[in-house]
Amino acid sequence: MAIFTAGFAMLARRIADTVLTAPMIFIVFGYAMSFSGLFPQPMAEHALHVVAEIALIVILFLDAAQIDLRALRQRHVWPVRMLVIGLPLSMALGAVLAAWFLPGWPVFALLLLAAILAPTDAALGQAVVANPLVPARARRALTVESGLNDGLALPAILLFACLSANAGAANDTNWVVFGAKQLILGPLAGATLGTVGGAVLMWAKKRQLTADIFEGVGALALAGAAYLGATVIGGNGFISAFVGGLCFGHVVKGQCKFVYEFTESEGQLLTWGAFFLLGLALVPEALHLFTWQTAAVVLASLFIVRPAAIWISLIGTDAAVLTRVYFGWFGPRGLATALFALLIVPQIDHQLAEPILALAINAVWISALLHGLSAQPGARWYAARMAKMDAKPHSTDTSPLPNTP
Repeated sequence: MAIFTAGFAMLARRIADTVLTAPMIFIVFGYAMSFSGLFPQPMAEHALHVVAEIALIVILFLDAAQIDLRALRQRHVWPVRMLVIGLPLSMALGAVLAAWFLPGWPVFALLLLAAILAPTDAALGQAVVANPLVPARARRALTVESGLNDGLALPAILLFACLSANAGAANDTNWVVFGAKQLILGPLAGATLGTVGGAVLMWAKKRQLTADIFEGVGALALAGAAYLGATVIGGNGFISAFVGGLCFGHVVKGQCKFVYEFTESEGQLLTWGAFFLLGLALVPEALHLFTWQTAAVVLASLFIVRPAAIWISLIGTDAAVLTRVYFGWFGPRGLATALFALLIVPQIDHQLAEPILALAINAVWISALLHGLSAQPGARWYAARMAKMDAKPHSTDTSPLPNTP
């Protein structure tokens, strides 16, 4: 694995100019290595859970730290609509379509599956959100959506998992209180730690008490603190990590170089490792259980459910038709979907757990393939079309005014 990673790094710039992406390549490499017998299955699954969770936390924090919070406050309608309307609608539409292809499945199992497939992935979205050709507002909206939707989906996933396992036990739990704690305490913990951490960093920089290399260590530790701090008090750790990064970036205002450099360099190793372990530990069994129903559910989720949900959620906004279509397509499923599927497997009946896990993992590799192949060409096409649309209104205003006395 070390030799393969080193070789890939030597060719990474050339590969980046093609339609191939690192997640695609490392999933395939992991799948190939699964036949070597060098990695025991339980060890690989445990490693995947740890590495994927750390990768997701770090990416959420650092991506959020690069967002212009002031601009987001002024133009926040798109991500808010996609999260408040689009996400629940994706779950509802996903359950309805899944019922068509999976007759006989319990209602709560269908809702659970749809909720697992709803979140989008920040790591797989890097090819677009880091592309300077794509308009800043679009990149900001996609970053906020992918950063928050996994945390917002988690309470629903746990609820549907509990209802799928034992409806009676679910009635004994105050899910309103649980959901409120997840969605309130998580952002509160993240905002507090991100703001205070950023303020302390700026104070230390002014007094020359720290250096760039130590700022990076502090930022990573702060990301972990935001996640774990929210978990301790009953909040959602993923939301906390994203909100913490958002507040941290707003306070430091670009004066922490690590925030902008890590995800483009060392942070890649976390993402590559997570997708390698995904291909190694879960893809082989998922492919063994791959059926036409699996393909139908996954493709419907990618081509029908999300596009329809996003289109509806942006009705009445200033989002152009092209933007709605692009946002609807570019919603890759990745680490969050895999993690959530692994999380609920022990909680539900084995007859449902195995097919749900297989569907989730098949969705991840299919999404990595389709969204990976279309990321760079799609971003260039969208950016060019939007540039033409933005130029049209100005074309009639460039003629010189007639001379007047």
